Amino acid sequence: MYKKFIFILITFQCIFSAQAENKQVPLSLYAQHPVISLMTISPDGTRVAYRQLQGERELLLVKEIATGKVLGGTALDGIDAKSAYFIDNYRVIFRVSKYQKIPGFKDMHNVKTAFIYDIRTKTIRQLLIPGFGIYTGQSNLGGIVGLSPDKQAAYMPAYYSDNKGVSINNFGEGPIYTLMKVNLNTKRKPRKMNIGSHDTVDFFVDENGKPIVREKYRERNNKHSVQSYIDGKWIDIFSETTAYRYRSFAGLTPDRKSLVMTMTGENGRQQFFTMSLLDGTISEPIFTKEKADVERVLTDIQRIVYGVKYSGFKPSYAFFDPKLTKKFAEIQKAMPENSFILVDHTPDWSKIIFQIEGGEQAGEYIVFGNNSFSFLAASRPDISAEIVNPIKEYSYNSRDGLKIPTLLTYPKGKKRQQLPAVVMPHGGPESYDKIKFNWLAQYLANRGVLVIQPQFRGSEGFGYEHLVKGRGEWGKVIQDDITDAVTALTKDGKIDPERVCIMGSSYGGYAALAGATFTPEIYKCAISINGISDVKEMLSFEKSEHGEQSEIYRYWQEVINTKGLNSKFLQSISPINYVNKIKIPILLIHGQRDKVVDFEQSEDFFDALKDADKDVKLVELTGEGHYLLKNKSRLEALTAIDTFLSDHLL
Repeated sequence: MYKKFIFILITFQCIFSAQAENKQVPLSLYAQHPVISLMTISPDGTRVAYRQLQGERELLLVKEIATGKVLGGTALDGIDAKSAYFIDNYRVIFRVSKYQKIPGFKDMHNVKTAFIYDIRTKTIRQLLIPGFGIYTGQSNLGGIVGLSPDKQAAYMPAYYSDNKGVSINNFGEGPIYTLMKVNLNTKRKPRKMNIGSHDTVDFFVDENGKPIVREKYRERNNKHSVQSYIDGKWIDIFSETTAYRYRSFAGLTPDRKSLVMTMTGENGRQQFFTMSLLDGTISEPIFTKEKADVERVLTDIQRIVYGVKYSGFKPSYAFFDPKLTKKFAEIQKAMPENSFILVDHTPDWSKIIFQIEGGEQAGEYIVFGNNSFSFLAASRPDISAEIVNPIKEYSYNSRDGLKIPTLLTYPKGKKRQQLPAVVMPHGGPESYDKIKFNWLAQYLANRGVLVIQPQFRGSEGFGYEHLVKGRGEWGKVIQDDITDAVTALTKDGKIDPERVCIMGSSYGGYAALAGATFTPEIYKCAISINGISDVKEMLSFEKSEHGEQSEIYRYWQEVINTKGLNSKFLQSISPINYVNKIKIPILLIHGQRDKVVDFEQSEDFFDALKDADKDVKLVELTGEGHYLLKNKSRLEALTAIDTFLSDHLL
């Protein structure tokens, strides 16, 4: 049944295959964000919408698949699109974020909103507008929990206030999270569907848009609960006390009789359960995999669940429809070196959009329909297969015997022996790397460097035990895991131990500075991008930003040290207190507007190194935040990195 499309896949792979050794690629190609992204398909499968970069301009375009004709589009200048999807064959909703001021509040904030674009009228309109029927001082206005049956309205949660900007609450606790009905055709003030409460964090609706479930979390007493709307009343069907939420409620079963929940199961993996809306009964695990977590629950725009995505270096999927599960497995089997990422599909699954990364693909979009594949677009058209470096899976045992899964990006055409290397630990720290086009790893490999990405203890995606082993181990056993990657690859003869640098972003930046201070004999140089140097100050920043009683602050307290936090402990794991041990050159890169890791983390570390007469450079990325969203910022960062590595590693 699947032989035809497997043959087409192999043929498709051969078209992009190349064996030539890399030529040195201009930095600007690696600095550039994908030219095409956020691909989505119309319900009838005849057109796609996507984000396209044209120089410094960012556009949302709608194109007819058969002819390639552009049917419409709108400029997204100054905003960053996060997602897009068709609600019918003519209208596209897209969510965006913009770094801006909020009236009445200090500093800049990442404000998320949603817009609707109509191909027929070529008009665009923002759906929820602060001050226009909702509370002014809020930044998260892009969420949609469902559409009306006629698709003329969207149901969107927001904090509500009256026309004078005054909260409707009678107890002086501030605005209340409320489900609003937003007209999709004309600009009208949204209408209240259901008034929530101060601890409401989410809503779920029935097929007519009526609220049937609300999730609540009260930081004041750590109460996490779920309420079902039964006989005209909100009834608790679940409740527990927890410092932060570890159960995730993502959608509804197709019959809307149960809520879908993910949490760690008895096998130590994130699993899929259902919770009855009638009495809160929790099912046995439905989607479960021995060697993978349920990473994401797959839902449609109405939040009806149809399947799951599992964790792994390459994604895998499972669906309520077993034929669909089998089809996806066959597709991945046909091209085992690549990641096949489900992007979108028509409601009847007659057409499916995938993005292929890894192998020699830098992010090609293809559409599957009528048992065959068709090429849609290259997300990075200037990155050809011949300059994509291979990514391989590797593992080693840390000094205490724990297996550390790892990704290695090899420079194409080079002998895989005695290579200069960059250890590149990921951020989070509770995240993990995947087989995909990583702009930093690909740049480094193009310069002849072996890139090492260890999934140290504390990384997600490898089971609960692997995750929690990292808690309380910042700068300690986690750092041992990272150091042991150098030891293992030196023993294997893959790297030259005299030419190893460490580089990372966010927590990875912390790990880079920890490597330079706690094991100064291992590395020739270190690069920290938006990294943490002072853990005590980092916690103070989180407390100031979110509040002492916030679940975010409590989460960081547990991740950093489950046994309690004290000044002596925090000082012991903060690289800023060990600058005198540094023997290598340091490059610091930091976004001036970073709201995740304060810019002062790099600025203070730079000052401390200068005072100690150490070799250090600080690159301040003006107007940039934590994630380096601007091509200009990426190019500035890469230029500094390229010069630094040329001087100290290559």
